[in-house]
Amino acid sequence: MSAPCCAGQLACCCGTAACSLCCKCCPKIKQSTSTRFMYALYFILVTLICCIMMSRTVATEMKERIPFYEHICKGIQAGETCEKLVGYSAVYRVSFGMASFFFIFFLLTIKINNSESCRAYIHNGFWFIKLLVLAAMCSGAFFIPDQDTFLNAWRYVGAAGGSLFIVIQLILLVEFAHKWNKNWTAGTAHNKLWYGLLALGTLILYSVAVGALILMAVFYTSSEGCTYNKVLLGVNGGLCILISLVAISPCVQSRQPHSGLLQSGVISCYVMYLTFSSLSSKPPETILDENHKNITICVPDFSQGLHRDENLVTGLGTALLFCCILYSCLTSTTRASSEALRGIYATPETEVARCCFCCAPDGDADTEEHVEERGGQTVIYDEKRGTVYSYAYFHFVFFLASLYVMMTVTHWFHYESAEIEKFFSGTWSIFWIKMVSCWVCLLLYLWTLLVPLCCPTRQFSV
Repeated sequence: MSAPCCAGQLACCCGTAACSLCCKCCPKIKQSTSTRFMYALYFILVTLICCIMMSRTVATEMKERIPFYEHICKGIQAGETCEKLVGYSAVYRVSFGMASFFFIFFLLTIKINNSESCRAYIHNGFWFIKLLVLAAMCSGAFFIPDQDTFLNAWRYVGAAGGSLFIVIQLILLVEFAHKWNKNWTAGTAHNKLWYGLLALGTLILYSVAVGALILMAVFYTSSEGCTYNKVLLGVNGGLCILISLVAISPCVQSRQPHSGLLQSGVISCYVMYLTFSSLSSKPPETILDENHKNITICVPDFSQGLHRDENLVTGLGTALLFCCILYSCLTSTTRASSEALRGIYATPETEVARCCFCCAPDGDADTEEHVEERGGQTVIYDEKRGTVYSYAYFHFVFFLASLYVMMTVTHWFHYESAEIEKFFSGTWSIFWIKMVSCWVCLLLYLWTLLVPLCCPTRQFSV
């Protein structure tokens, strides 16, 4: 490692410089991107610790393989077998430290409009110091007095914050559907081929939704039992038809000419995904066969073979879930997303139709920005003239994501029997949370269609 690179990494860890890799062959990185990447790494690190704390296998292996394990546990005052460092209570404490960390930075970064202020320097640098602070806050949570009262109160805070995180993602999904249709519709004024793309996209979305509904009806229902599954599939399928009819109804079209089947197709696909996820999370039903033996119904036969290697399925499934959470956090913290939650949208005149409409063109934003090379990866300081995302909103979303991870890892309200190995075994609390999320998504979309009819004097744009 060269001296300039060492100095650059030291400035990144203990100063205000942006982080970068030491390899010169790495592509350029923006200061705003490197900052969000570092906070994401912190989030991943604590999430992995939470998963380890919920693992019965890891606790058993540590007890068998670490010499003087019991003496070490007594020395750190974690109980004879370190029982205070495993289970849902330990995850609650660690998540409290991470959530407090992001909430403090949310308060610290309110109303920051440029990267030259002292608070902006703290947000964009001092990574080693912030890592120590995060570790201290997670560790200090184990010394909170009156643990029973704390855990009971924190559980309700986590449920509220996790639910709000879900609602924010659903709002942004609805906004995404409207943005997609509006962007591609804007292209029809210049090129009629955009009509073909709109029709093709709509056809694909509805084909996926209908195919998913048919497959779930085949694999998650049977002639005997499965009443819940049959009712929910019928209700959710009917609601998807309802929103499609409302979207193209004359009264809605008169107020919102950009409304169409493309948005309804996006929402229908997501509803089918949530329905599938809910049915997969529901505890299996059993009935007596003709030989008076218990058999499992309402579950695909092939899923039983997939669950033979529980550790592999749990590991891959958990990694995929938290990758989705992380992606959701990073995409929902852009300036456009934070403005969408406050009801601020781009006007149709500013829309430029693009196939990949969610990726804004670079434009000339970076042409005059300061570029710094410190013997390694080139850093572009793209926030000299103003922040490209809301710092406060960024930390608030990660605060909510911390609570969502805490509740998800501990199986929401089935925390006492929660283990990471049983992550996909199915519980009623997870089933109903996903199903309610499905209905909330439908209600939010219907609200965007019907509210202009209820308030005809007001202007709405989505």
